Amino acid sequence: MKYVVDHTTTYNYTDAVAVSYNVIHLSPRDGERQRLENTTLDIRPIPAVAHHRQDYFGNRVDIVTVQEPHTELVIAATSTVEVFAPPDYDPASTLPWETVREILFRNQNREILSACEFAYDSPMLPPSPAAAKFAALAFPAGRPLLAGVIELNRMIYTGFKYDSTATSISTPVEEVMAARAGVCQDFAHIGIACMRSLGLAARYVSGYLETIPPPGRPRLVGADASHAWFSVYIPSLGWVDADPTNGILVRDRHVTAAIGRDFSDVSPIKGMIIGGGPQTVKVAVDVLRSELSA
Repeated sequence: MKYVVDHTTTYNYTDAVAVSYNVIHLSPRDGERQRLENTTLDIRPIPAVAHHRQDYFGNRVDIVTVQEPHTELVIAATSTVEVFAPPDYDPASTLPWETVREILFRNQNREILSACEFAYDSPMLPPSPAAAKFAALAFPAGRPLLAGVIELNRMIYTGFKYDSTATSISTPVEEVMAARAGVCQDFAHIGIACMRSLGLAARYVSGYLETIPPPGRPRLVGADASHAWFSVYIPSLGWVDADPTNGILVRDRHVTAAIGRDFSDVSPIKGMIIGGGPQTVKVAVDVLRSELSA
């Protein structure tokens, strides 16, 4: 599938902002079953300083500073990306999860060492007893790893309610587990916390999902939103992505923007301002199918 992704964030301030410094993860990744054709970033007011680089995880990061007084800041990213579906997986043919855990910490090749980095605690995901107890239900002794991931994904999907008012960006996994409610970021964090409690490698993925309206109803412009899911390392398959918000394995309707240990590594926009007072934020995201060129 080929998509055009538009992501516009508008900040309005009650008082003028003197300086705004922002770190932005809005450009989709290039590689890993995805080809980035082009990406543009339009910021108003025009930044006095702007540059981009690759971060440790291979994500594009744009860093911008607006130095003129403003009461509104608009950050708009437009990208064209082609997404390729992964092969069909046979869950039963994957290694038992205990065997994969042993491989992760005994094999010293480059790929395994890279995956191991995602098996440890991270800033937003310290050890979670509740997640460990939950994970044990999906991973009895000897279960093939991918079969366990699919079951865990199903358990999160059926056992938690999507509720945008239940959590904030900083809500700990233990609180989400207790409330049994949250948003895609929370469900991705639960999946990662569960996998890491077993000594397995899991990473956070931020991006976008093409949404399909009900039959007979028009697609709403701006109705899409940024999305999040988790990815698990499986020897012989590589990284396999699971979307617990929708209870599915990721195929070609998901566009990956950035990967990291947890949300703190890949926040779409974060930064600092001088001045401004109270603010309001509006986000509009559109994921539109585009015709593939011949």
